[in-house]
Amino acid sequence: MIPTLAWTPEGVRFIDQTKLPLEESYVLATTYEQVADVIVTMVVRGAPAIGVSAAYGIALGALKTKATTPAEFAPEFEQICARLAGTRPTAVNLFWAIDRMKKLFARLAAAGDSLDEVRGKILAEADAMYQEDIAACKAMGAFGGALLPDVGGVLTHCNAGALATCGYGTALGVIRSAVEQGKKIKVYADETRPFLQGARLTAWELMEDGIDTTVICDNMAASLMRAGKIQAVVVGADRIAANGDTANKIGTYNVAILAKEHGIPFYVAAPWSTIDLATATGEAIPIEERPAVEVTHHGGKQLTPNGVGIRNPAFDVTPAKYITGIVTERGVLRAPYVESLRGMELAAK
Repeated sequence: MIPTLAWTPEGVRFIDQTKLPLEESYVLATTYEQVADVIVTMVVRGAPAIGVSAAYGIALGALKTKATTPAEFAPEFEQICARLAGTRPTAVNLFWAIDRMKKLFARLAAAGDSLDEVRGKILAEADAMYQEDIAACKAMGAFGGALLPDVGGVLTHCNAGALATCGYGTALGVIRSAVEQGKKIKVYADETRPFLQGARLTAWELMEDGIDTTVICDNMAASLMRAGKIQAVVVGADRIAANGDTANKIGTYNVAILAKEHGIPFYVAAPWSTIDLATATGEAIPIEERPAVEVTHHGGKQLTPNGVGIRNPAFDVTPAKYITGIVTERGVLRAPYVESLRGMELAAK
């Protein structure tokens, strides 16, 4: 399993995804501020991985504090949570993880736990999130793998694999599971401009697993669909609204429209923590704008003329009407998503 992130006695160890696929190196974050920087600079990325990273960042903050009691630590705890919450606004797993830690801290403080006990339980909670994420990905893979064709091409956009989670992956977990089931899957990976997560990351980890993979430029998908090369599309998600509208890496909306036009099923794979029932529709999902340099430069070389205007939204929203099914660890959801999402939430309580 690809070691996206791991807790060590020294701090949180991350594989540096900005260096892949040409260099496999690691970054050690020993403070919560460094974890925040790792998230912002996309050393670690992918909504599930970001959530668990934030949880470990909070654990680091608790371990490093000079406070001696939970009450003394409380203002610093809020500061740590606020810093981590400010890193990536679209990925709802980030806020889910922070909220889970806030609720835990409130319970422990009210119960009269010592600060040492609080530290241990916060770290244990982060470890639990890590293990839960891997289990969720495996369950998603089993549900989603059954949806893919026995033989055929599957298109994916961005990277929703082991590198975007704590292991196995969401969309790529579905593909991995299908291959493990004996299906003959050929993966087409959109390069995913401007950060090239598909070309650099998806291709790298699928090749590590020996899965047949071909990288295509983002503007080639329609041509391959028309030629009959694509039988299904599966992508991840950073936030899913209560009506099924889904925010994912910029360009996902394009792919969904193309799939609909060509009669190709379009699946979203995401853990339940990515579903935001408090957000009614995709219109209310905040969209992160990334630095212009990601568009103007590549590999340290300038690609665009000086002074040209740049837009670099990191995500777009795919309306629910384009989504054939949403694969979660609880099962596969179908339209109408307002009803199926609410029903699955109630069934889990």
